[in-house]
Amino acid sequence: MGFSSFSSRLPSLFLVVILLMGSSLVSANFYDEFDITWGDGRGKIINGDLLTLSLDKTSGSGFESRNEYMYGKIDMQLKLVPGNSAGTVTAYYLSSKGSNWDEIDFEFLGNVSGDPYTLHTNVFSQGKGNREQQFYLWFDPTADFHTYSILWNPKHIVFSVDGTPIREFKNAESIGVPFPKDQPMRIHSSLWNADDWATRGGLVKTDWTQAPFVASYRNFKAEACLVSSGKSSCGGSASSGGNPAWLSEDLDNTKQEKLRWVQKNYMIYNYCSDSKRFPQGFPPECNMA
Repeated sequence: MGFSSFSSRLPSLFLVVILLMGSSLVSANFYDEFDITWGDGRGKIINGDLLTLSLDKTSGSGFESRNEYMYGKIDMQLKLVPGNSAGTVTAYYLSSKGSNWDEIDFEFLGNVSGDPYTLHTNVFSQGKGNREQQFYLWFDPTADFHTYSILWNPKHIVFSVDGTPIREFKNAESIGVPFPKDQPMRIHSSLWNADDWATRGGLVKTDWTQAPFVASYRNFKAEACLVSSGKSSCGGSASSGGNPAWLSEDLDNTKQEKLRWVQKNYMIYNYCSDSKRFPQGFPPECNMA
């Protein structure tokens, strides 16, 4: 049975991964939520409320969530590598396992001092990606922490920055486009060297005299359906308390306006506009309003 039918078939466990103090969402403890998975000490959790990843010429580093999620509204604040970050990539994403994996990507491509970061986004479903959209940001992402969010529900996937939506990937199963809906995903993040492609197509290499490069994380918050032993924690009916509001959340008129503003002023690449890449016609989801 696929997780797409969980709302009617799975038990009403309601272990939604949400931490409450009164009625407000509070930040999770990194010790409870994440494991440093590689980097030989280059990834660190500090006092439970700050996580740092570092990269030097020997190795980068990374972490992943202890929990698996099947739909969610997830926030993380990041402060990116400052100064000359050319050649480095800070990746923050959701991913399942296997050869037909699903994945929802934020990747931050470094640049030389004074030039903007490129925010690269992609969506994989059943192992197929090639759905890149890229953006500049309207602020310096290295000067302070900013919130990068993913809303993933059965209707769509929305990427947001400081509460402003920058990209929406709609569920287009009705026209034959696979959508991430059956495979639980973990949160992953890594800081690594990709100077063969990350900055100006690989023309600008990493300046190792600037190492170690450090990215910082704080204020992780998740309203999400936790998956354990094949069962989702979101499975209730309206009479038993109902599913959380984000599970059916749409973009209201204000957010749609903000999305159009970002895409008009800050989008620098859209696969749905790349006719050289798709001479036989754009992917079907590109024709959705």
